[in-house]
Amino acid sequence: MGVSVRSILLLLLGAVAVTIALVWLFLFKGKTVDEEAVRLVPIDFAEIDGWQADDQAPAFATLLKSCAKIASKAASANISVGACKAALELASRGPVGRDAARAFFEAHYTPNRVIAPKPGRVTGYYEPEIDGSLEKSATFPVAAYGRPEDLVPVKPDEMRARDSAAGVLTSMRKTENGLVPYYTREEIDKGALEGQGLELVYLDPVELFFMQVQGSGRVRLADGSSVRLGYATKNGHPYTSIGKRLVALGEGKPKSMSMQGIKDWLRADPERGQQLMWENQSYVFFAARPGEGDAGPIGAQGVPLTPERSLAVDASYHALGLPVFVDASELKAPDGAPFRRLMIAQDVGSAIKGPERGDIFWGSGDGAGAIAGTTLAPARFTILLPNDAPGS
Repeated sequence: MGVSVRSILLLLLGAVAVTIALVWLFLFKGKTVDEEAVRLVPIDFAEIDGWQADDQAPAFATLLKSCAKIASKAASANISVGACKAALELASRGPVGRDAARAFFEAHYTPNRVIAPKPGRVTGYYEPEIDGSLEKSATFPVAAYGRPEDLVPVKPDEMRARDSAAGVLTSMRKTENGLVPYYTREEIDKGALEGQGLELVYLDPVELFFMQVQGSGRVRLADGSSVRLGYATKNGHPYTSIGKRLVALGEGKPKSMSMQGIKDWLRADPERGQQLMWENQSYVFFAARPGEGDAGPIGAQGVPLTPERSLAVDASYHALGLPVFVDASELKAPDGAPFRRLMIAQDVGSAIKGPERGDIFWGSGDGAGAIAGTTLAPARFTILLPNDAPGS
């Protein structure tokens, strides 16, 4: 029986489609187009807008905190033990000023411009200072919980942004029959953890929700003392932005979704607000951190954060401890100048996803919160890679 021209064409098209699919799998090995399109392009320091105007001394002091961790470890991709040892040695000679700090970075690092398919942006976060109690009451009805014993991490916590975006559970619950998904925010709010003695302090439910988003907080008690809480872990469920959910529901525009605006919306109708908060199944557990004084909260790298110099990044793209020059000229720094400054990657966040996505740590208290709650601006990242790092 003869074969028609149409059949031959269909066979040829099918063969071409299979070939394209095989080439795609061979070349990309499961990676997305966006991941493949991200590049780092070496440039000169003179090409960084704002480099000369910035004072790199605060960034150097912030880097020293990271170096205390890095210098004790073996070298890894994009991280240099040598650069950190040089920083610690320089600091041992005495105070490091603006000129010396700039010379250090220019001698030990090479700037690399991030080239990505999606435009970058920065937001802000802070350490809240809120009222609370050691006893449950009508004013403070919900508990901030410590880490449960049956929670088992199954993914590195530093990668929670990438895993959250992919819907991957980062922690599970250990049972007699094996691992199962941990309790959701709704299940915890409805009493799943009661009776285990995990209660650290009691808070207003909206304030607890936002303290979990920020990852830390100081709780003021009625006797004038305070309890400082730091991030311990999370329940492993993906993070959902309720601000984005409000926009999707037609309740506002992205730029109008300030932190205070969302709090007001949640409190206007507590039942409706509770339902919205439950849409974010992610739940953060805390640890009491006594004796830290005026030092900042502890970030994902395990070092105290520095206001306006510590940056939360997507650790699947950038190693913690790397210097990052952030050019967010539409954002105004507290001194009124365009925000262009050298920062250090020291933290991560479930909502921080992408090679040019960052969260600026603004400090502690209401003043920092007012800035953090309105921080939203386009940004360009220049990553400073150590000259002697493996692969450099």
